[in-house]
Amino acid sequence: MNVSDKYRNAWESYWSETSDAPGEAIWDSDPSLTAEPHSALLLPHADPARTIVDLGCGNGTQTRYLAARFARAVGVDLSHAAVEHARRATQDDAIEFEQLDLTDIDAVRALHQRLGDANVYMRAVIHQSEPEARPSVAAAVAEIIGSAGRAFVVELTSGSRDVLRQAASQPSGPGPKLQRVFHHGLKPADADDTEIPRVLVEAGLKILADGRTTLPQTEFLTDGTRIDLPARWFVLAGA
Repeated sequence: MNVSDKYRNAWESYWSETSDAPGEAIWDSDPSLTAEPHSALLLPHADPARTIVDLGCGNGTQTRYLAARFARAVGVDLSHAAVEHARRATQDDAIEFEQLDLTDIDAVRALHQRLGDANVYMRAVIHQSEPEARPSVAAAVAEIIGSAGRAFVVELTSGSRDVLRQAASQPSGPGPKLQRVFHHGLKPADADDTEIPRVLVEAGLKILADGRTTLPQTEFLTDGTRIDLPARWFVLAGA
C-alpha cells in the first residue's frame, strides 16, 4: 500500500517548517554519533565499491558522510521539502538526492534498475511509518539491495517511549524540537519491538548481525542530559 495523504502531508509540513540550520531537526545528529559508527558495523559485510542509498535521508547530513565511505551515495526521502534541504546543503555533485515513496514498488524497482544491487542505510524509518506500510518499507530495502548489496537498518525500541515521556513531562514541557515532532502528528517508537525483525525477515531479508544501541538526538533535558533514544540495529542481506 502507498502511504496516506495524512502521513505524507505531516512530513511535508514538518520539513517545510524546518530551517536549514544544522541540528534543527531533533534527529539531525552529527555523523560521528550515527552514520560513522553505523558504517563501521556495516562495512565488514558490505562492498564499499557499491552505491549506498540512504532511505529517509531528511536533510542529507548522514548521506554526505556516507559518500566518503562508499563509492557513491544517493539519498531519498518521502518529503520533497526534505530533499530540497539536502540539495541546498550539498555541494558535491557525486551525491544525489531524490523524492521517493518507499511504498511505491514501481518507483523502488526503477531505482534498483538504475543503480544495480546497492547497499542501504536506513535510520529510524520503520518505527514511525504507518502500520500498514511497514512491510512495504522493509520490502523496499530487500528490492534495493538485491542479492549482492547489504543493508544497515536501525530502529527505535519501546524503551524510547519512556525517554520521550520523560522529556515531554518536564515542568517546562517538551523542548521545542520534540514539540514540533508532536505538533506535526509524527509518532516516534510506534512499532512493537517484535514487529521490526519480523517485517524484515518476512520481506526476504536475512539478519547477518544485530545489537542494541542508542540514537542520540540534538535536544537536551532541562538538566542538560542529551536525549538518547534506545534502538536496535540490524545488518541485512537478501535471503
